[in-house]
Amino acid sequence: MGETEQRPTAGSRLGAQENAGISTLEHGQKPPMTTPGKLVSIKIQMLDDTQETFDIPQRAPGKVLHDAVCNHLNLVEGDYFGLEFPDHKKMMVWLDLLKPVMKQIRRPKHIVVKFVVKFFPPDHAQLQEELTRYLFALQVKQDLAQGRLTCNDTSTALLISHIVQSEIGDFDETIDREHLAKNKYIPHQEALEDKIMEFHRNHMGQTPAESDFQLLEIARRLEMYGIRLHPAKDREGTKINLAVANTGILVFQGHTKINAFNWAKVRKLSFKRKRFLIKLRPDVNSSFQDTLEFLMASRDFCKSFWKICVEHHAFFRLFEEPKPKPKPVLFSRGSSFRFSGRTQKQVLDYVKEGGHKKVQFERKHSKIHSIRSLTAQPSEQHTEVPKQSARAYGDNNDAAAVQSCRQGKELKSSAEDTGQHKSPSLKKSPKEGRKVDGAVVSTVEEEEEPAKDRMQQNRPQSQQPSTAGSLTGSPHLSELSINSQGGPSVANMTLSPNLSPDAKQSSPLVSPLLNDPSCIRADDEEEVKRKRFPTEKAYFIAKEVATTERTYLKDLEVITSWFQSAVSKEDCMPETLKNLIFSNFEPLHKFHTGFLKEIEQRLALWEGRSNAHIKGDYQRIGDVMLKNIQSMKQLTIHLRKHNEILMELENGIKNSRKLETFCRDFELQKVCYLPLNTFLLRPLHRLMHYKQIMERLCKHYPPSHIDFRDSRAALAEISEMVAQLHGNMIKMENFQKLHELKKDLIGMDNLVIPGREFIRLGSLSKLSGKGLQQRMFFLFNDILLYTSRCLTASNQFKVHGHLPLYGMTMEESEEEWGVPHCLTLRGQHQSIVVAASTRAEMDKWTEDIQMAIDLAEKSSGPAPELLASSPDNKSPDETTVDQESEDDLSASRTSLERQSPHRGNTTVHVCWHRNTSVSMIDFSIAVENQLSGNLLRKFKNSNGWQKLWVVFTNFCMFFYKSHQDNHPLASLPLLGYSLTLPSESENIHKDYVFKLHFKSHVYYFRAESEYTFERWMEVIRSATSSASRTRALSHKEPHAY
Repeated sequence: MGETEQRPTAGSRLGAQENAGISTLEHGQKPPMTTPGKLVSIKIQMLDDTQETFDIPQRAPGKVLHDAVCNHLNLVEGDYFGLEFPDHKKMMVWLDLLKPVMKQIRRPKHIVVKFVVKFFPPDHAQLQEELTRYLFALQVKQDLAQGRLTCNDTSTALLISHIVQSEIGDFDETIDREHLAKNKYIPHQEALEDKIMEFHRNHMGQTPAESDFQLLEIARRLEMYGIRLHPAKDREGTKINLAVANTGILVFQGHTKINAFNWAKVRKLSFKRKRFLIKLRPDVNSSFQDTLEFLMASRDFCKSFWKICVEHHAFFRLFEEPKPKPKPVLFSRGSSFRFSGRTQKQVLDYVKEGGHKKVQFERKHSKIHSIRSLTAQPSEQHTEVPKQSARAYGDNNDAAAVQSCRQGKELKSSAEDTGQHKSPSLKKSPKEGRKVDGAVVSTVEEEEEPAKDRMQQNRPQSQQPSTAGSLTGSPHLSELSINSQGGPSVANMTLSPNLSPDAKQSSPLVSPLLNDPSCIRADDEEEVKRKRFPTEKAYFIAKEVATTERTYLKDLEVITSWFQSAVSKEDCMPETLKNLIFSNFEPLHKFHTGFLKEIEQRLALWEGRSNAHIKGDYQRIGDVMLKNIQSMKQLTIHLRKHNEILMELENGIKNSRKLETFCRDFELQKVCYLPLNTFLLRPLHRLMHYKQIMERLCKHYPPSHIDFRDSRAALAEISEMVAQLHGNMIKMENFQKLHELKKDLIGMDNLVIPGREFIRLGSLSKLSGKGLQQRMFFLFNDILLYTSRCLTASNQFKVHGHLPLYGMTMEESEEEWGVPHCLTLRGQHQSIVVAASTRAEMDKWTEDIQMAIDLAEKSSGPAPELLASSPDNKSPDETTVDQESEDDLSASRTSLERQSPHRGNTTVHVCWHRNTSVSMIDFSIAVENQLSGNLLRKFKNSNGWQKLWVVFTNFCMFFYKSHQDNHPLASLPLLGYSLTLPSESENIHKDYVFKLHFKSHVYYFRAESEYTFERWMEVIRSATSSASRTRALSHKEPHAY
């Protein structure tokens, strides 16, 4: 490796423990107690061009300074950033976090250290925090101005247009020209001003957070994104430039990339004086020599580049920080330098856990005034950056942030406008409702996976500015929002944490539902309400009919109102298809509007809210159900058309690119909180719900009850309807699921073929030459697919290979490979080794795969066409597995054009982030277990309970302020969660309370009665614990489409 680099200190020679500082991500910890001694002032230039001064102990290592800057910014994902400064030879170098600062910066009074982005991830959706994406956007802006990020005029104008949108808001020609005249984003900007304004005109309504996301989406596809060129020469003396990126080492000639050495191909990196050496892994197909040699200007240049390469490799490729090498007894050889800090995987895992603090921040360059920001761009609360004394070294680790709150009138407007831009997927703080200095401080964050816009908002109760401690972040309601989008389909978001976001549906805003103090119901008021209403079980069964009917009517309106209105504005759907859809759904909507009115009138009589003197004869629901179910039989002709509607719509989408784009865009609207084709199946699902409700009512009533005869007759009528339509519904559900999965997959155009049935999907680890790699598997009755998530804004999954089930064998191989819960699947042409996360998961996969193999053996043989457009099968040893992720980055333009904004909180994404699986049986059970109603919710560390309207469907809880709302304000996917009752130690002294928890995320929900409590427990348990195979899928005849 490199030459000897000794850095002994007096303390280390005496055996004293060295103070290595503290990671910015280690929540709640403080730096080791050290004698501050003499303090040294260090000037730091931030990415927004401001300068801050930090006082640190003279002997403090670089990590202390780096953490002080991150704490000052309240930056959670600080590991992506670094500090650089000019050394004594005027060469820009990175601050070593392990070395004392004063041994690196000799003359701190004359040096300004720059805080900049150091590690550029392959996908900005991996950046979980909105603040982090904002800082990355500032880095892109800086690189443009300095000429470091080069691109063509069109890309440059598009980038600048997003910067302008984030700074001044929506397009106004006069304002735009004034702004561009005062702000020079690139040299010779005048030639591009018209093109910049042309692009800016198209960003109407785009929030600053969305502008950041779009800016990074464009920038990351540029060849020079995140690239710092290091001059060198090859063996022939040709002048070249070397650079390092997340994928490996790159070679440029000028600004054109001529070669790349993937990390998977590199065996060893070293330097010897001015020579930089890359030793490659043997490859018979490669023309490269075993060792490549490049000559750099000096030893210092060479060593500096070698250090950067070591850090990039460790950050992006290792699971955890490398351990220090043991010191040699006599002689040391090579450099002792090593990467210090968390790896990208550790950063992602930490943020997903949600144990970090969340605060608001200021966009320094944004000139959007309060009224404009609260209407056109409500996702940005341009509150002031939490400021703390940059000199308070001794006590700044708690990151106490002084929040500058908006005046009450402005915040009220913000809360009212929030619903206009909110994604269904949000994250919610368990510390909501915490009062500080008279203000209710709340935080909301988008979920999952992957990458998502996040927002916090504090709601003061007075018009005077108030101060508060740093706001505490929390478990997300939607953890997809890891990445998504939503935002965080999210945002839809989440996962999460985030689930990766898309600009048009990310930026989940703070919700009046989740933060309004008026939502908190006093316990005494609730007790009075409870005593005023009936308590018998039959009443609550009747009430369930009403609450679920409200949700069903809203679902019908998605088609009859929202979808029909959108279709009428666009000339994209044939008239025959329009008539087929709406002529069959409008009669259903009209009928169920009257049905709901009758049920609510009956409940009002039952509760004594009207005509109390005659309520005795109205304490029943069977007669209303019988009357309406008999009338419903006349609608059977419309229900039988749903199969045709679903197939014709999918055929229309397949044959018309315009209709496909229209339907995809409609699905991104907040009102369409489920896949569009799911709403087409709702009428058939509703029949099963009526049947289940009537079964419970008949079971409750004794035969002598006045309502028993009508209830029994209603059950017989609805059972007959369900029996007639059930077979058709099973085929339609499989057809709908195949088309839904098709949207999540890239590289398989013919997923939906006659006879194919979906069985299970989920996350497994696949063993390859590089080790265990997470893959998403899809099991059908004839084939097993394995995929990885694409590093694109769409967050779809790219098919890497497939195994036909015909002739496949399966065996457990834990002992052979030394991997727990391990299976070997041997196909006729390929074998793969997979591992499940738990024994229970392995058993589910084993059972389903064996069942699918048996079905394939009983069939006539392998299907003639399985994956005509998918990648070729990989060889058993899969030597190219390391290149899979890199293939995603360089996907063809055609596939990228097709990857439009995509939901990030689908069941597939939740399974990916939660490392679990679901089967078709689970989906069928989920269809039967749907519920709506009011619940009181409480977080782990809050005192008050909030009343929410909750809809449970598709393994997910959707939260509304009231049942009149048209779209959910937040969502909580429950796959992977545990459902329990609170223990005594949790001090929940209320009846009918259940607890949901996943890792550190804990939520309490409180029902209004014993019956509703049992119903919520029943339906949620169906999602949190996967169903055992008590029912077999019907495979007697293939589904014909």
